Amino acid sequence: MTIRVVWGTGTAPTEMAAYDAALADAGVHNYNLVTVSSVIPADADVEAVGTASDLGPAGNRLTVVEAHANAAGPRHVSAALAWAESDEGPGLFYEVADETDAADVESRVRAGIDAGMDLRDWSFDDATVRTTSTEADAGEYAAAVVVAAYGDSEPIL
Repeated sequence: MTIRVVWGTGTAPTEMAAYDAALADAGVHNYNLVTVSSVIPADADVEAVGTASDLGPAGNRLTVVEAHANAAGPRHVSAALAWAESDEGPGLFYEVADETDAADVESRVRAGIDAGMDLRDWSFDDATVRTTSTEADAGEYAAAVVVAAYGDSEPIL
């Protein structure tokens, strides 16, 4: 299985519309996202691709780990996702998202992934981090997302 890491930002007149715009920027807006905690299966390959290609028909279920921040302007939002794979096969994702700058969420997600790696008896490769950030003007909402999409989408029924 390939896990694709994608990211995006968006602004809009409502919180949900800004989130939808950020998901569209990342290429995962036409799926029903099902969030899982953070463990990378042993047989998975993780690729940072920026924007998702076709992951299946619209409306399907897509399993994800997601960092997502929303805020009403004027405000700054940032999201970061870190991952590390182990020599034994499995790995970890950690996510941080907040109303702050990219440097802050990156620092916090690096601290989180380091702590998660320390909890396990696995030998990890160096962690990789992707961050995204945007600003909302007064009267609009902003959203930032970094999403790890597990494989292709699947029918809900």
